[in-house]
Amino acid sequence: MNYKIQNISKENFKNYGDLITTSNKNYESINKDTTDSFFDLANIQIIGDDKRSRLNIFQAKKRNFPLKINMLENHPFSSQVFLPFNATGFLVLVAPIGNKPKIDLIEIFKVSGGDGINFNPKVWHFPLISLENEKYITIDKKDADNNIEIYNFEQSEIFELNYE
Repeated sequence: MNYKIQNISKENFKNYGDLITTSNKNYESINKDTTDSFFDLANIQIIGDDKRSRLNIFQAKKRNFPLKINMLENHPFSSQVFLPFNATGFLVLVAPIGNKPKIDLIEIFKVSGGDGINFNPKVWHFPLISLENEKYITIDKKDADNNIEIYNFEQSEIFELNYE
């Protein structure tokens, strides 16, 4: 399979979640004009009786290409944020919500400039594809035991992702 990597935008990612960015965003000056605050950048969603969320730090390792794409996962009970500490780029590989991922509808986005993303609940995605060794802030459901579904590809669905 040959997929085109797109530069992410709010518009082309809206079916999968939020692009977290301060570019072209209004801010509010707070703390006696010492801080510019960009409020409400992502729609954090927690589903179910337990509404607690957790803030995590992932220490991601730089991925090597070609990268074998052999599975997708989703989180049925929460959104999931990935926000790099620095201006590190990363790739996001997604497929629409469904009982199982539609491999032919996979889209791949490049996130750059220190921006982040927030996957909507149930969006199929490949685990974090960091382009550098980097720490990421993540936010998801605290009670995460049942909050992951994994789809392992059939042999005919497996492909390699190249990135230069």
